[in-house]
This record gives sequence, C-alpha cells and structure tokens, in this order.
Amino acid sequence: MSKVSTEAPVVKSGAQSHEVRSEDVTPLQVLSPEGVVVNPERMPKLSDDQLKEIMYRMVFTRTWDDRAINLGRQGRLGFYAPVSGQEATMVGSEYALVKEDFICPGYRDMPQLVWHGLPLYQAFLYSRGHQHGGRIPDDVNVLMPQIIIGAQILHATGIAMGFKLKNEKRVAITYTGDGGSSEGDFYEGMNFAGAFNLPVIYFVQNNGYAITTPFAKQTAAQSIAHKALAAGIRGQQIDGMDVLAVISAVQEAAEIGRNGGGATLIEALTYRFRPHSMADDTTKYRTKEEEQEWSLRDPLVRFGKFLESKGLWSEEDTARVKEEAKSAVNEHIKKAEQTEKMTVAGLIDSMFETTPAHLEEQKADFQ
Repeated sequence: MSKVSTEAPVVKSGAQSHEVRSEDVTPLQVLSPEGVVVNPERMPKLSDDQLKEIMYRMVFTRTWDDRAINLGRQGRLGFYAPVSGQEATMVGSEYALVKEDFICPGYRDMPQLVWHGLPLYQAFLYSRGHQHGGRIPDDVNVLMPQIIIGAQILHATGIAMGFKLKNEKRVAITYTGDGGSSEGDFYEGMNFAGAFNLPVIYFVQNNGYAITTPFAKQTAAQSIAHKALAAGIRGQQIDGMDVLAVISAVQEAAEIGRNGGGATLIEALTYRFRPHSMADDTTKYRTKEEEQEWSLRDPLVRFGKFLESKGLWSEEDTARVKEEAKSAVNEHIKKAEQTEKMTVAGLIDSMFETTPAHLEEQKADFQ
C-alpha cells in the first residue's frame, strides 16, 4: 500500500493514532467483531437506555430496508438505494448530533433524515417522486437527498459558513461514498472549509465500491482520510461496522467544529450487503468470499453481542423491534399512497409562497 511522502509537511504520530497526521493510520475501533470493548478510552458516554435505543434504530432500519426492497419490487416505491450493512454509519453518525445540527444527505442517506425527524411517509413520498417528499418540516434540519453525486458537499459547506457568520454553535454534516470522494465538489468543499475554518463534517461511507468500480481503482492515495491533509483539516479513519466508533468520532468532530476547531473528514470503512441499487448485480464484481468475510463484521450482530453481554438485549428484543418496524412501514406506505396525487398546477404552487403572475397564466393550461 502506498504511503504519504515523508517529505510532506506533516507531524508524525504514534502507530495507534486514529487521526491522520502521518504516513500510517489505524482505523478507530471501540468494539471488536466479537462485541468486546477493545478501546475503552474512546467509549462514548451513553446510558443503558441510550445503548438500547441505538440498537433499536439499527434493527428498525434493517427491517425497513427489507420491506422497502419488497415495496419497490411491487411497484409501490420508485428509486430506492439499499442500506443493509451500513446501519452503524447511518444511525451512529446521526445519534452523535443534536437536533440543531444540519444534515445534507446523498440519495442513500434516508435513515439519517428519518432519525433526525423527517416523517417516514415523506421518505416514501420522496422515493415515489412526489413533491411533498421534499417538503421538509420547519423544525427538521435536513435537506432533501441529493441525486447529483457530491453536490451535497457544497451545500453543507455553505450552511456551515452561515453558522460561523452567525456565531451559532452548530455543525453541518454531509455524506458521500468512496466514489463521491473523486468528485470536484468534494475537494472544493474541503478546501473552502479549511480556508475558512468551518464547522462541517465530511463523512465518507467507504463501502469498497462506487457501483462496480473497486476502491483500488478510485484513488492512489493510501486512504480517503489522508485527503484531509491537503485541505488543512482533520482527517480520521474509523471502523464503519462499529457503531460506537462512529458515535465517538462524530461526537468529537462535532464538538471541535462547534468550538471553532474547524472541519473534519471521516472515512468510515463499511460494507453494504445489498446491491448499489435494485438494478445492480453484485455477482459481476463481488465474490462470495468477500461478502462472507464482511458478514462476520455485521454491525447489528457485533453491537448485539456487546449489549447481550451487558444484559441489555436479547433475541426477543430483536423480534419485537422487527414487528414494530414492519407495522410502521405498513402504516407509512399507506399514508404515502393516500396522499393527493401530484398535478402540474400543484407542483408550480409548491415552489413559491405566492405564485408569480406569469406562472398563474401557465397553470391555466393544466387545469
């Protein structure tokens, strides 16, 4: 594996450093794949109830993912990007934030929006292409999922600039995959954040593939986290299958951002068990051996073992949450399906508080 040049103006640190400052970096890990705490000093301060809530959200999210795939096959949802395997990065990163923080998602990051307050039925409306899927409630600090790869990175950077100008102790977080880290917006956003010392977190969910392109062909850099060096911001690589490592890293980055310490790039090493989309065939570019190896690091199994060892979770709890999730999905998909059908006139009206006169004239053509 290539290394950052020793001539680069960076400060060397110990081999166990999780922050990118030198040639080498060790991914931050709190739990081993067996659910044993291996890094107690980075253990987030969470109550038993909070630990159980995190597990609840991860089980709920996977069950929702299962149902959403079936709904898509039934024609009841439109585009849907599977998430199973990435629950730790999604649930953990959102849980580390506060309600006032702002989320700028990519198209796969719907779980973060829902756990930050977006009603589930609106997530389904978004998938169905309905205008009300993007009608974000005033008290929910999120943007619509961005389809353009990497564009959300600039949005988060601009929001963070607003927080700084207003002297607000808030952070913006944005997500992309390893493929998105090759976009120009990725570098422009980080460079701007570094130059202006902005409270923003760039969270890269590196699941090893940008659709069919393996990470080895994505960059010659040792890691995505190392790219923070050029932008002059913090860079950190973490075990993205370990929800406690995710929470620890994002809590730290958010605290640094709120207190004037600037931006952080977090690279989470994770793996999506399902295809890029339902039109994708992973058998053409992933091996069964690779998938089996990553399945041993399943974030739900890993965190579940930890909770079971503390007497906080059982198989019965998992079964209960699955049933609750199925019931919630059924309720919210029905609500989405019962929402008034879209019209061209309604779409025009939804764009403005007061529809301009020239558009009122155009609406008449669609009555």
